[in-house]
Amino acid sequence: MKILYGVQATGNGHITRARAMNKAFKEQSINVDYLFTGRAKDKLFDMEEFGDFNCLPGLTFITDAGSIKPIATMQHNSLRATYQDIKQLDLSAYDLVLTDFEPISAWAARKQKVNSIAVGHQYAFAHSIPKRGNNPLTSLFMQYFAPADIQLGLHWHHFYQPILPPIADTHEHLEIGTIDNKILVYLGFENPEDVIKFLEPLKNYQFFIYAPFEKAEDRDHLKLRPLSRESFQKDLCSCNGVISNAGFELASEAIHLGKKLLMKPLKGQMEQLSNALAIEQLKLGMCMDSLDRTSLQHWLTNFSGKRIIYPNVPDALVKWIINGNWDKTDQLVNELWSSVHSPDFENFSALGNKR
Repeated sequence: MKILYGVQATGNGHITRARAMNKAFKEQSINVDYLFTGRAKDKLFDMEEFGDFNCLPGLTFITDAGSIKPIATMQHNSLRATYQDIKQLDLSAYDLVLTDFEPISAWAARKQKVNSIAVGHQYAFAHSIPKRGNNPLTSLFMQYFAPADIQLGLHWHHFYQPILPPIADTHEHLEIGTIDNKILVYLGFENPEDVIKFLEPLKNYQFFIYAPFEKAEDRDHLKLRPLSRESFQKDLCSCNGVISNAGFELASEAIHLGKKLLMKPLKGQMEQLSNALAIEQLKLGMCMDSLDRTSLQHWLTNFSGKRIIYPNVPDALVKWIINGNWDKTDQLVNELWSSVHSPDFENFSALGNKR
């Protein structure tokens, strides 16, 4: 079997999922080629494990100071160029296209009638899950941006829907103790200087701030760190809490490790607004609409993390793909949720009879 795996590279979460899937594919000796779109190739980092991957412009959104900029987004994206890339992508060598909300591979598979499977958080929004900021336009966007024959959504809870648990790195290779006053900060859609000013007065905590800095720098309790997967993972394992925008993948890893979460969703982005709502409903973290120091102080002193231990979803998915019974997803859904457990929630994994 030969697979083309299309990955939306606007944010790092999709790439993190692809890393976990790549490891599972290699363990099963499956031949996979990777296509990343939504970010220039020179802006990607630590990509060696994906081999000779392809990179195309694709579609993305432009942000500034924590908000989506609609006009700049429309000016930046070229639907014509994307359509040409869809037409020119030759899938004749592939048995299957796997897409994580990546539109070029998804639409090329549809045009060329190649089997396609979508795996990603965005596909959970086709079901009855917590949503905020949605409207008919966002629903159409989620439905048609990167469609596939079979769509498998991911979420922190099943919400009694046929969706899967998150693909979360277990970090079993890292055995690092938690440092109580250490906080990991990754607010990728905010201005780094605004983040520094926001955190500077709280000197009783060590804030490890990841952003596109040229080099590591310590400013007393503020630890500025350039983007690096290796050091980020170590700081994630040893921190007590995570401050981030409301992306899905980092929160999934934090929840799996039992880290407390403070989220600031990207303004105007339905997925992040909905993630923030779900986090609060599940009592897995707190949210703030702006860089609000009152919310931050309350979270630092009064909130504690809750842990949900998720199974090896990539391993189960890859075995399910190899098996070939792709229309039978109920067994996969039930088996994975039955393997979820939590010391902080009772019967978290039970789907019950509400589906």
